[in-house]
Amino acid sequence: MDAEGFQADLGPAGRAELGPSPPGGLLDVLGVAAIVLDADGRIVFWSPQAQALLGYSAEEALGRFAAQLLVAEEHVDLVLRLFAQVMEGEGSWAGVFPVRHKDRGTRLLEFRNMRLLDDRGDLYALGLATDQATLQRVERDLALSVRLVDQSPIGLAVLDTDLRYVMVNPALERINGLPAEEHLGRRAPEALPFLDADSIESGMRQVLATGIPLLDQYVTGRTQADPDAEHAWSISYYRLEDPGGTVLGVGTSAVDVTDRHRAALDADRARHRLSVVADASVRIGTTLDLEQTCRELADVAVPELADMAVVDVLDSALAGHRTVVPTNGPALFRALAVAVAYATDAAAAAADPHGEVTRYDADRLVTRAVNTSRPVMVPHVGEADLSLIGRDPRAAALLARAGVHSYLAVPLIARGEVLGALDLVRARNPQPFTEDDATLASELAARAAVCIDNARWYQQQRDTALTLQRSLLPEPPPWLFGLEVASRYQPAGVASEVGGDWYDILPLPDHKTALVVGDVMGSGIKAATTMGRLRTATQTLAGLNLEPTQVLLNLDRITAGLDPYFATCTYALYDPHSAQCRISTAGHLPPVRMRPGHEPELLDLPTGAPLGVGGVPFRTTAIDLDPGDQLVLYTDGLVETRDQDIDTRLDALLTLLGGPHRTLEYTCDHLLAALRHPDDHDDVALLIARVRR
Repeated sequence: MDAEGFQADLGPAGRAELGPSPPGGLLDVLGVAAIVLDADGRIVFWSPQAQALLGYSAEEALGRFAAQLLVAEEHVDLVLRLFAQVMEGEGSWAGVFPVRHKDRGTRLLEFRNMRLLDDRGDLYALGLATDQATLQRVERDLALSVRLVDQSPIGLAVLDTDLRYVMVNPALERINGLPAEEHLGRRAPEALPFLDADSIESGMRQVLATGIPLLDQYVTGRTQADPDAEHAWSISYYRLEDPGGTVLGVGTSAVDVTDRHRAALDADRARHRLSVVADASVRIGTTLDLEQTCRELADVAVPELADMAVVDVLDSALAGHRTVVPTNGPALFRALAVAVAYATDAAAAAADPHGEVTRYDADRLVTRAVNTSRPVMVPHVGEADLSLIGRDPRAAALLARAGVHSYLAVPLIARGEVLGALDLVRARNPQPFTEDDATLASELAARAAVCIDNARWYQQQRDTALTLQRSLLPEPPPWLFGLEVASRYQPAGVASEVGGDWYDILPLPDHKTALVVGDVMGSGIKAATTMGRLRTATQTLAGLNLEPTQVLLNLDRITAGLDPYFATCTYALYDPHSAQCRISTAGHLPPVRMRPGHEPELLDLPTGAPLGVGGVPFRTTAIDLDPGDQLVLYTDGLVETRDQDIDTRLDALLTLLGGPHRTLEYTCDHLLAALRHPDDHDDVALLIARVRR
């Protein structure tokens, strides 16, 4: 029998039809070899795959004792014992075994052995074997693919050549509001009648026929998961082929872009809102005078947003004290500005007298706004609501006479502190307040509130950014296999200079450890936030067991979409079993290697471009690390100053690292004390690792 394979397909009449099987299937990838031995252990059948796997032709193998041909002398007794067990009917045998190749080398093969019985009662042993490394690679790739598909936030599906679902992932189940079993075996129009499924299927047929992907196709509709709201998705289609080029079907990916869709539907209102905000940017905050700022806020709000606007400021804020508002108690306000759309409006008479202190109990709507720091909106005001808006029954009656039918109060918040509230009412404007109105009013109020609290802005920003920075840095690492580490983070000495330096120590499978040091360009909350996002991304990528260059390549793509969008980084992957450290850098200063009996040295590594530049390849350098060797990773804040060149500072670093043996903790403190100054304008991250003896 020759080696050509055949496959059976169902013809038009439903009968099986034989045809050549194209190469490239899973069995071809594995190269499964079949070997049959007679009861004496002689080879009686030898497949072409066996020849490819072990080098012996059929003529060379047939009739030979398998133990003599394929097994090393020290393993012969074990093989004969296993062979006897199989032939005596004690069960099949499976496992990994070293087999001798024709080239005298040894191959580790994964075996499945079993006994065969023919129609004459003769016994044979069948052995199925494949290369262990190839099998492990296929198993690993399959496991990774399954995990990625199952855990992806993107909806993924596979359809066969008849465009019937054969696989959907959990994300697509959630998107469509339909469990996987109700997808499988059905076409899109059958499974998704609530969408324009015919158009979707037409696109898939086009991809199936041409092999050209269709990307980012915009689809809208309603799903069973949320039938009352219209959603939108960006859908892409790809033709799926096996390694031999046989078309298997179509793969689809769906990303929910409902927010973008709704933003497009609201484009006109958004443009109008932006024009109001732009106008407010010019008109609010022209001076640092508090009352002037309040008047400007009220004038912008009327008539664009309301028929009447009142700006109430907490009395404690006017006194210059830090405002502490109880969560359920009364509040004292001063009305510093009132604006009305109509001069004869009775609602104006209901406003509090200008500049006078008025006490509002906790149940009043304006008090609730400042106590909760959130807008309070009553789209449709009733009689009971009026008594919670006006300061007394007379004011409530005036509001009713003016025809007030909708109310909105938004807190004046400056950098997390509530300073007062902006009160808005509608009377002649027939439209009730909406969430969009609340958002716009909050933005206008925020612009005015900043002017009140501007003097405390810098210190509060630094404290917030520093707290965020420290919260995003790692906890002291657990015990690491083969390494001991020490680390430090030190913020800048200047109040406004809080940067985005970070470090990380990531234990990985197989006792590996990733050592990471990075620096986001820029300073402030944005830099600290970007640092946190990059650190999270680095942790995720490191967990995928990627090479350092692949980690930096993915971080480069991620950084390009962030603000700030440039960062430097050193990623070192230490493997205690090979005693090697694989290092890649992205525009970062070189690490220092310290070896017992040698002077500290800067590693000569390809510098690479900073993360976010894009299009520049990264390279990995492998260095040997013996017991007692140390690796020092740091950010530029440790060595860069405004009055010395970088080479001088790096020489100073190497000098400080020389000398007698010290603990890692002492070395960290010693470097910071010697190289840093209280007024330094940059923060620093420092990480030192030593190979355990």
